[in-house]
Amino acid sequence: MDHIAESNINRQVHAITSTVGMAKVAAMKLRVALVNPMCNVTCIDAFVEPDSWLGLLPEGIDAVVDACDQVKAKTAIADWARHSKAIFVSVGAAGGKRHAHKVDVADIGEVSHDPLLAKVRYLLRRSHGAPKASKKMGVSCVFSREPVQSSDASCAPQEDNTLNCHGYGSVVSVTATFGMCAAGWVLDKISQATGEVQGKPI
Repeated sequence: MDHIAESNINRQVHAITSTVGMAKVAAMKLRVALVNPMCNVTCIDAFVEPDSWLGLLPEGIDAVVDACDQVKAKTAIADWARHSKAIFVSVGAAGGKRHAHKVDVADIGEVSHDPLLAKVRYLLRRSHGAPKASKKMGVSCVFSREPVQSSDASCAPQEDNTLNCHGYGSVVSVTATFGMCAAGWVLDKISQATGEVQGKPI
């Protein structure tokens, strides 16, 4: 339910002049095919909703990376991850960040400088029984320890639980680092799980 715009070209690998206006999922499928034509990509052109997102997952998944910015959906996915013990990482907000070296991965209870993940953490504690006293909540997150640099002081989680991004800018070195950190974390966890199943040290 999202289409490529010119403003995506600076930071999204499937966004180029010839794909402007194309559905992002379709453009990404084409981009993946250029890297590995044998890769099986299933495109679902729909928004992630709190009540229906689990039905979007295919059978036999190895891991889930949450990169949505809708607070209610993000909270529902994180709550599922806490209880399922799946290999899962939630990606925070890269907007308003400039320094790639400040990006880190930690439990959501230890995340700082991220209003989107802070809202998710609050809702997990308030409505989903997550521990209030413990810093460890069982949800790994990619985030930046850099304070948000915004040209608009009104940018913050809104009453409708969405993140108003007007006034935020993003820089490709930071968004790329968020993605690489999420991918690297997932690959590490899969390799650890594979080693445990095969009885081999990693």
